[in-house]
Amino acid sequence: MPLTTDAYDNGDDLSAYTDSLIATKASRVADFDTLSFQEKAGPQFRRGQIRYVGSGATGNHESDSRILPSGGFTFSNMLLPPGAEGPAHTHHDVEEAFFVLEGEVKVGIHRGADEAEYRTLGYRDMIVVPAGVTRSLKNEGDTDALFCVVIGTQKPQVPSYPEYSPMHGVTRG
Repeated sequence: MPLTTDAYDNGDDLSAYTDSLIATKASRVADFDTLSFQEKAGPQFRRGQIRYVGSGATGNHESDSRILPSGGFTFSNMLLPPGAEGPAHTHHDVEEAFFVLEGEVKVGIHRGADEAEYRTLGYRDMIVVPAGVTRSLKNEGDTDALFCVVIGTQKPQVPSYPEYSPMHGVTRG
């Protein structure tokens, strides 16, 4: 359920309402379990999701009371340890944006198994990937990479993994 203005409009406690709109860094935790199923394809796919608004496409986190409800987008941070990868995958329903906060992230835009373009993004660099475009990520540095992930819908569909992605055929179960 998205955030509402009911408490605001009804003259309820403004302090409590304001607090309900805030997600602090101190209250966040890097969740390395939500994407752990991808480690079946290799340890390089271990990475942490730090949720702020909504939960993204790959997990059900409705019981996580720290998450601000999503109305029209999700916002999280992704923590990629050195050598960690986000496998090639496609969000068919929605665009996704990445904004680098720390470290460097090598981003790949893929068109089939044999064609890809790679760019390395650093501090305060950003890329927006349209719906239907396959992308991948990798931290080739010696330190953690941390970047914002914004997905333009309340609850994205589960992404698909192309045949050339190491995640093709990997399931949660």
